[in-house]
Amino acid sequence: MAGINQTPNADRVHIGFFGKRNAGKSSVVNAVTGQKLSIVSDVKGTTTDPVSKAMELLPVGPVVIIDTPGIDDEGLVGELRVRRARQILNKTDVAVLIIDGAAGKSQADDEIIKLFEEKSLPYIIVYNKSDLKEYENLKENEISVSALTGANVNDLKERIAKLAKTEENEKRIIGVFLKPSDIVVLVTPIDGSAPKGRMILPQVQTIRDILDGNAMCIVTQTEQLKDALDSLKEPPKMVVTDSQAFSIVKDIVPESVPLTSFSILFANYKGVLKTAAKGAASVEKLKDGDTVLVSEGCTHHRQCEDIGTVKLPNWIKKHTGKSINFEFTSGGEFPDDLSKYSLIVHCGGCMLNEREVLYRQKCAQDQGVPFTNYGTLIAYMNGILKRSAEIFPDITI
Repeated sequence: MAGINQTPNADRVHIGFFGKRNAGKSSVVNAVTGQKLSIVSDVKGTTTDPVSKAMELLPVGPVVIIDTPGIDDEGLVGELRVRRARQILNKTDVAVLIIDGAAGKSQADDEIIKLFEEKSLPYIIVYNKSDLKEYENLKENEISVSALTGANVNDLKERIAKLAKTEENEKRIIGVFLKPSDIVVLVTPIDGSAPKGRMILPQVQTIRDILDGNAMCIVTQTEQLKDALDSLKEPPKMVVTDSQAFSIVKDIVPESVPLTSFSILFANYKGVLKTAAKGAASVEKLKDGDTVLVSEGCTHHRQCEDIGTVKLPNWIKKHTGKSINFEFTSGGEFPDDLSKYSLIVHCGGCMLNEREVLYRQKCAQDQGVPFTNYGTLIAYMNGILKRSAEIFPDITI
């Protein structure tokens, strides 16, 4: 059980609960989770911001439950709450629309259903308060429940679980390229920007994925990489490096050994590598005065040599020789209007689920803005993107 509870949020099924104020969203969330996750009140608008919690939900497994503000909130502050509720759709894998069964479906409910369908979101419609009014002849994706009595709540959980079973749950970071007993060398520099006493999530997840495939890994810093390679009787299956060490590692690892980075692996894992590989070359088109957006999916304390805000901008300016402006976003922040940017450089997305990363990519594509990611762009600027993508059969450089 401990292993399941430690599943990163980005790899959990995100279940979003939506609906009008006082439809009983929070009551249904509490009934489904068996916990008092959300505050329940007869006062409209009690849930003012999205409430998220990572948990184990049987029979689904590791999930993130998201209770959202009412989609019919009013006033300026209300509009901001509604906007945040709609933004949650971008990270939602399964949507649950809660309707006040006593009042019936409204225009606001129909509008949110339209959004579900526009985003190709699997969803279920829940008529709450069946203790007051029972619904019959419901469609396949509709159910009548009572958060008060618990009627049909287990059936609702079963239906959510059915919608949550996707191929995404079977995806691998690196294991698909390995067979048992293969050896992978991982290069993980420990410098001023490395978290003290631990490894970053992409490194940990990659190690676990290697072990899950009954393969083996050697973890080393850049300075010990040559010794690590020389200690092996045979060349490793591949070498995976932190992107910021590409410039050094590429000269140490023989051309005959596949070389890639954690960031590139995660771009493939999140489904954006094709776009990132194509977008990397757009760095050559940057002109004086252009603005580049550097976007990270997590929030952390910035170190003096932070890769996103310091190293990457410096490398881009050095590579292009241009005077370029940079803007930065982190965590859940991502602009709706991207028209001012000439290039978007995103992190590997280890803290974001696949749906949100793909949403950000699509926003860029829809607005005609080139989109790439840290590792892919760094590999390109080091002249080794083709080499770094050779292990991916669908990627052509």
